[in-house]
Amino acid sequence: MENILELQQVSKSFPSSGFRLENITFSLPYGTIMGFVGENGAGKTTTIGCVLNTIAEYSGTVKLFGKKMLDTDTDIREKIGVVYDGDNFPAYLNANQLAHVMAGFYKQWDNDLFQKYLRDFKLSAKQKIKHYSKGMTMKLAIAVALSHHPQLLILDEATSGLDPVMRDEMLDVFLDFVQEEGHSILLSSHITSDLEKIADYITFIHNGKLIMTVTKDDLLYNYAVMRCTENQFTSIDNDDIVAYRKRDYQIDVLLADGKAAQKNIKTP
Repeated sequence: MENILELQQVSKSFPSSGFRLENITFSLPYGTIMGFVGENGAGKTTTIGCVLNTIAEYSGTVKLFGKKMLDTDTDIREKIGVVYDGDNFPAYLNANQLAHVMAGFYKQWDNDLFQKYLRDFKLSAKQKIKHYSKGMTMKLAIAVALSHHPQLLILDEATSGLDPVMRDEMLDVFLDFVQEEGHSILLSSHITSDLEKIADYITFIHNGKLIMTVTKDDLLYNYAVMRCTENQFTSIDNDDIVAYRKRDYQIDVLLADGKAAQKNIKTP
């Protein structure tokens, strides 16, 4: 088995808003980190909801650890640690009370490990969560996600509320996590420096559609974003254009082979 997570032609429509997630297909190999990027409203959280089976009536196929996850598959859920960008836990609890609740959910809950993360992250075990800062609540959520020994972490903007120093420390925690055999991370983030540091693959979606899945090295060394005029844009080979956005009198273009495209583009 090569992939810890596989999506094939996953689609979901929301008639009330008009948004549609359309034919999302990508795979996350074991032992790797995938950066999941796109603008706000692109469909990242919706995709994660389909993966976790918290969104009903989507089409396509999602496989975790080689099989489809049903509502009754608690053994699969045990293997997944999840952090959302937002309120993850009841605010009236403190960390120790939360640990007691989590021990009832997860067979492999490790309270000694959880207490270690509280110390490492400098979180009070007895302070109510409602008195935590946003950064503290995100660190608590990450500590919980790691403390039941998951194999797959799914992180939705999990570093967004952290200061730069703590964010770097957290990225090191994620890198340590994937050093263990059979561990992987799907990391939704808009912080490109985080992805540049730790991601092996980048999956980019826009307006509910998959734009590309590439290795980070391929993206850094071969792809390019070019700002050009309408006349220059028409001279670019369509096969080289991954995506583009028009801005008043100029166009931003994502190119699959930046060097080759720049050689062929018309000069003003």
